[in-house]
Amino acid sequence: MTTTSKRRGTRSAIAISVAALSVALAACSSGSSGPASQPGQAGSPSSAASGGGGTTQQPGTAGLTVPTANLPVLTSVGPGEGKLNLIAWEGYLDKSWVQPFQKQTGCIINAKYAGSSDEMVSLMKDGGGGQYDMVSSSGDADLRILYAGDAHPVNMDLIQAVKDFYPAFQAPSFNTVNGVHYGVSLQWGPNVLMYNTKDFPAAPTSWSVLYDATNKGKVTVPDNPIQIADAALYLKTTKPSLGITDPYELTQPQFQAAVALLAQQRPLVKKYWALASDEIFDFKNGNVTVGAGWPYQVSTLKADKFSIGSTVPSEGATGWADTWMLAAKAPHPNCAYLWMQYISTPQVQAQQAVTYGETPDNVKACAYMDKLQAGSCAEYHANAPTSYLDSISLWKTPLATCDDGKNVCVPYAQWVSAWNTQVK
Repeated sequence: MTTTSKRRGTRSAIAISVAALSVALAACSSGSSGPASQPGQAGSPSSAASGGGGTTQQPGTAGLTVPTANLPVLTSVGPGEGKLNLIAWEGYLDKSWVQPFQKQTGCIINAKYAGSSDEMVSLMKDGGGGQYDMVSSSGDADLRILYAGDAHPVNMDLIQAVKDFYPAFQAPSFNTVNGVHYGVSLQWGPNVLMYNTKDFPAAPTSWSVLYDATNKGKVTVPDNPIQIADAALYLKTTKPSLGITDPYELTQPQFQAAVALLAQQRPLVKKYWALASDEIFDFKNGNVTVGAGWPYQVSTLKADKFSIGSTVPSEGATGWADTWMLAAKAPHPNCAYLWMQYISTPQVQAQQAVTYGETPDNVKACAYMDKLQAGSCAEYHANAPTSYLDSISLWKTPLATCDDGKNVCVPYAQWVSAWNTQVK
């Protein structure tokens, strides 16, 4: 397995633009958005995508519109323009799958690696500025990009491999709004509970171990405002009186309860980690014994013969899902579509899954994964039952508009502020 020096952990960096973008989303929630989109007109989903599972509109976005929804989409893919400028997580453009693509299509990839979701949002401003074609954005950035008018509708009829995606990723709410697609789903993964099996001979069954004073100074969690959702998910089960139904759609009382829990946790935390390598180091060196992480850290530690275990606790878990999103002003649209076609195939999805340490969206990728690395399909839950995915609450951008349409939920800007001033 190839170890990337920067991983999803770097997505926790907070860019100055976050607050402004979140305010803009809040304004959209209040009805100050642009012209209404017309479902089904631009970027209509293919029969395979529209027939699968997954919702086409993010809960709580009723009344919001995507300014670019009516932009025309390609009806066929022409010759590549010879160039493709991509904003990506480091490790997402490994030469093992980039070089064959370049040879097949003549589209030479130029990579701009981003260190956080907020940096991606900033780089995609003004539709990519006519410079960038696509971004490999995560669920905590997708809606900010969409509602800022920086993404272009995509004709999914031109990406045949999507029909082989798990239903939940054919038209998910994080990249599909009112039936209009703005990119193709890529990979996903859970935020798991990690523990040293020498300190925990029996696997913990609850996230409560991260809030237990007996583990003071031995806990590690991501340095990321979206971590508030993890606390909310735990409180959803342990304090049902709060009435939490969605860890990303929190009223002020629910939000404050989650923030208070994390503030209480602060004395227990040895380190808020920013890089996956940080967490791996701390486990290896005995600095921590329990924490929140990803399958990547777990598999890396296991490969090094370290006594690591992981589980999705009884309360469930949060998780991330990425999308190759098309920029509103993409200068090389044909190369962009060729890339979406290529990256969606089971062989390439398997390569990325094994190299990067995540779960592919293409059902057929599983067999290829095991050929590349024995047991990797099961290790990354690529063949897990639907109930496993159902236990994962995938990241999405917190908006001011709740699921019921009321503007009483806490927007992302307040998550950032609370994380920096009340939690850490």
